[in-house]
Parts: sequence; structure tokens; C-alpha cells
Amino acid sequence: MFKNKKDVKLLIVIISFFVLILVGYKLYKHLFTEQVFVANIPKAVVPVSAITKSTNVHFVFDNWNYINGIISIKIQKVQKGTGSNQITLYVANVALSNINYLHTAFAKNEFGLHITQQASQIAKNNNALLAINGDYYGYRNDGIIVRNGVLYRDNPARNMLALFKNGSMSVLNEKTVNVKGLMSKGLLDSFSFGPALVINGKAANTFSSVYMDNWFIQGDEPRTGVGFLSPDHFIFIVVDGRKNNYSRGETLAEFTKEFLSRGCKIAYNLDGGGSSTMYFNGRLVNNPLGKNGTYERNVSDILYISNPN
Repeated sequence: MFKNKKDVKLLIVIISFFVLILVGYKLYKHLFTEQVFVANIPKAVVPVSAITKSTNVHFVFDNWNYINGIISIKIQKVQKGTGSNQITLYVANVALSNINYLHTAFAKNEFGLHITQQASQIAKNNNALLAINGDYYGYRNDGIIVRNGVLYRDNPARNMLALFKNGSMSVLNEKTVNVKGLMSKGLLDSFSFGPALVINGKAANTFSSVYMDNWFIQGDEPRTGVGFLSPDHFIFIVVDGRKNNYSRGETLAEFTKEFLSRGCKIAYNLDGGGSSTMYFNGRLVNNPLGKNGTYERNVSDILYISNPN
């Protein structure tokens, strides 16, 4: 085919030349053309997972923590005292990138009197990452009840907890507010139980004698409450009780100090006793009434953080 070795060498040189040109072209395209294309992808279409990875956020997800750059949940089990004076509580420090991850839900996704489910079941039904029981609105027919921006009941009776779209929290007197006016200003959720524990960073009361719907609620009891640190930053606390040598529960004065010691500017007492429940990542965190997971009361509603996945 070839007359001599010189022709073969010439062919090899020509082929090598074209191979170098092809490799150089592909390298140029990779280094410049493709990078420019990626850089010009609109931010709006970049998935949240890609943003999280690009910012090198340290991802943590276990039985006590969830941190992904969008939501931060850190739960602590706290025990103090000994014997019959021991107290066991669970504290969730919740920081959100925006309020859209905080929601409420009804038992069986229905509003009405005496419609109940276990808090953990309501949480699972709504893909909740973290949840606590709410105000058990279904036990009574009064109060102002707004959930996820919808007004369900307007029958003023007591001080309510109000959560707003800007991530803030307030305690307001139901008898003096215009709920529709509040909704026009961003009211998302209201809870009607109480009492208020902390207002403007100070104890709201001495709590020497407190009644709720003719029930005396001042003694050592299981407790559930929510506190406000700053916009989109909250503290959820559940105290177990009524079990010797595990947890006696807390008085309202003691419960108030839990929120004050953690820097809360606002704190509000939700339904307690056998209702007190904290759920996280598919499991019941606390030990209601100290019965080792064999007991969980049905409730009307929950306050929860949605799972972003």
C-alpha cells in the first residue's frame, strides 16, 4: 500500500495532528463553553438540594437533630432532680429559613368538636418532621381558632397565641382584637389555651393560682409550650410528668423559667397532662405519663415542622 517507510511516517504525523486538534477542541468546549452554560442557569430552577450542596452546609439527621441549611432542629433531653423530685423534659430548638415550614394540622384533617387522633398519627399523616400537641381546641367551643391562614372559630374567650407570616409571635386578648384585621396583617395561626408564660422577655404572671376552664392547672403536671426567640426561631418544650422517679412534671412557674432561661421573648402554654407529646423523625420522643411508650392520648391538633424532602 505504501511505497516506503517515509510514506508511513508521514501518515502517522498527519493522523496525530488531527487527533491533537480533536482533543484540543473537546478540552476547549469543556473548559469554556460548558462552564458558561452552567453559570447562566437561572437561580429559580436550581433545586434546593443543589443549593444546599453548593454552599457546603454540614448535613445532620439523626434521632435528635436535623440540620440542612434550610431547617435546623436540635432536641435535648434534660433531666434534673432525683427520686420523687426528678423532672424530665425535652427541648427542641427550631430555626427555619422561613415560616413556610411551620404548620398546624387537625386530627383526621377535620375541624370539629371531639375529633381526635394520636399526635404522632396526625404528624405522620402530614409528613411532619417535628410535632407537638396543640391546644385541644375540640374540647371546647369557644376561643379564636385560625389555622394555616383560615378562620375556623371566632368566639373570643381568653388570651391567644398568634403566629404571623413574618415569623413573629404575639400573645393577644381575644376579647379586644379584630381577628379578620389580624389576618389581613398576616395572622397564620392562633391557639386558644394558655396562660401566657412570657411576654416581652419577662414572666407574665407569678402563677400562684391558675385555672383553665374551671380546671386548676398550677400543680406539678406534664406540660407543652412554645416560645419565641426571634423571627422564624422557636423553642418547643414538652415536660413529662405523673411518674415517680422519672418525672413529677412542673408547675407553671417552673415551666415559665424553662423558656426564660433559654432567652425566649414570648412563651405560651398549650394543652398538657396526658396530651403532652413530642414527635420527631417517625418516633415518639417523650414518654407520656411515664408509661414507656404504651400510652398516647388522642388530641385535636398539632403544631409541626414539615419535612422538606
